[in-house]
Amino acid sequence: MPRLQAERLTRIGARLLEAAGASPEEAEAVAVGCIGANLAGHDSHGIIAIPTYIDRIKAGHIVPGAPWTIVQQSPSTTVIDGNWGFGFHVNAKAMQLTIEKARTSNVAGCTVFRQSHVGRLAAYPLMAAREGMIGLATADSGRSPKMVAPFGGREARLGTNPIAIAVPSDLPGPFCLDMATSAVAAGKVMLAAARDEQIPTGWIVGKDGKETRDPHQLRKGGALLPLGGTEGYKGSGLAAMVEVLCGLLTGLGFGVEPSGRHNDGCFMAVFNVEAFRPLALFKREVAEFARYLKETPAAEGSPGVLYPGEIEYLREKERLKVGIDVEDATWDRLRALAGEYGLAAALGLH
Repeated sequence: MPRLQAERLTRIGARLLEAAGASPEEAEAVAVGCIGANLAGHDSHGIIAIPTYIDRIKAGHIVPGAPWTIVQQSPSTTVIDGNWGFGFHVNAKAMQLTIEKARTSNVAGCTVFRQSHVGRLAAYPLMAAREGMIGLATADSGRSPKMVAPFGGREARLGTNPIAIAVPSDLPGPFCLDMATSAVAAGKVMLAAARDEQIPTGWIVGKDGKETRDPHQLRKGGALLPLGGTEGYKGSGLAAMVEVLCGLLTGLGFGVEPSGRHNDGCFMAVFNVEAFRPLALFKREVAEFARYLKETPAAEGSPGVLYPGEIEYLREKERLKVGIDVEDATWDRLRALAGEYGLAAALGLH
């Protein structure tokens, strides 16, 4: 399994995406987003995804250079049509506009539809947190094939439907929640399959409805389970609410459209902290709250408490030093694409 520095992986991803038809701006947005996910430890949304995005460009499911269209707006709301562009690029522009609106309206929200996979969802609320605001984002996969069985069922009817919230603070790392409403993100199961590793019990069921540790069963008619185990109705309920915000409020709808085209719908909101409390005081108290949580005595067998987002911060610090491991299956796909586009020598992927 090769290990590469983040800068080199970003360059590889960007050059391959450009060769596939992305503009330099789009390619950079996607590559930076993917490698940012690797750095945070979310390898399921990292460099492993770039060959899939290129496959979707070839199939016409992602449209490089697609226009970014505001369908309707008010001083505090925006409805955005991504016209099948790169989700990383479309969603980042949507969040930036929402941040700008929150500067004057204090609270702003947007919906985004007809865009490709948006990657690690936390990336967008973190944009708001860096501007002294609270950011919230939810996402679903529109009417593309589903992965999650509702609680009590065994057939996939929901997406992994993540929720992310980021808060400004005086902490060295972000105070940020980023979670799927399924037991685990589908990409983590795919990553395990690529690495030929077993997965924990409670992540998926096979086509027969029985729990399995074989990640390959997900692609053979299985389904992810909702978050919560025996209390999975909680994760299932959260997923249903995300579906309403990102599928129904955006107009994407629910169920599965036969083409299988991946279509992330997003609802995002930004809250200007200064409209509620002085920002400096709020940031200081969030940091104090995090330290208060961490001072809790550790439970038996636990290394101790981490505040939301701390593990990603620690992983990023480590991986910036030692590099990012790329599983052999993904490395082989990257090498094959480099050969296809005549970039093997330029990228050192012989």
